[in-house]
Amino acid sequence: MPLPISFYIFAFTLGAVVGSFLNVCIYRLPEEKSIVSPPSACPKCGSRIRWHDNIPIVSFLLLRARCRACHAPVSWRYPLVEALNGTLTLLLFMKYGISLTFLALFLFCSSLVVITFIDLDHQIIPDEISLPGIAVGFIFSLFLPWNGWLNSLLGILLGGGSLFLVAWGYAKLTGKEGMGGGDIKLLAMMGAFLGWRSILFIIFSASLIGSFIGVAAMLIQKKDGKLAIPFGPFLAFGAVLYIFYGRQIITWYLSIGR
Repeated sequence: MPLPISFYIFAFTLGAVVGSFLNVCIYRLPEEKSIVSPPSACPKCGSRIRWHDNIPIVSFLLLRARCRACHAPVSWRYPLVEALNGTLTLLLFMKYGISLTFLALFLFCSSLVVITFIDLDHQIIPDEISLPGIAVGFIFSLFLPWNGWLNSLLGILLGGGSLFLVAWGYAKLTGKEGMGGGDIKLLAMMGAFLGWRSILFIIFSASLIGSFIGVAAMLIQKKDGKLAIPFGPFLAFGAVLYIFYGRQIITWYLSIGR
């Protein structure tokens, strides 16, 4: 029996509201500021943002991307994050409905949104998200039969261990650090939530998409092979792709040549 459309509207709204909080995390975590206090304020004039000017997406449109007090431009990043998290939440709800799986993957995908934008801006993946995420993912596995604690534990070990070996080997061969510890802990978190079977898929899809975008960026900017591109967003993309289409893509791939 299909659910009333109000449930789906609520799911998107929930994701967008949480997305507003994710914007706070994206801005404050790299600067080691509290995500709880003080209340949100305009970074230009310092005016506190009123509740009716903090409605996800809507306030941005009504204010025409300007601060009410000083009329300074507001970054498009804010409604983008809210809309992205709202859309992911809606898609998760459509796939899993009202369930513990929905809750687990909602928290997981929201974490990936924060990690993606912080890594894009600062080339870091905050331990404040990835390390607790490993623990939370493992705890959820105790109650999710499709994952299971052993699957989650192996995912943590395989996820973190595989990238650690790659990073160690690259450092030994070149004498340079090619992959940060943040990526290692991020993939371990992904293994905790999604299990060990997801790891190869995530690494492969992240590497494939990352290679295409990296080559395109170097051609556009006319840079050499030393262009630094954060890997975290591509891992996040691979994880989300696995959640929604992993089985279909794997089945299609295995069917090639039969």
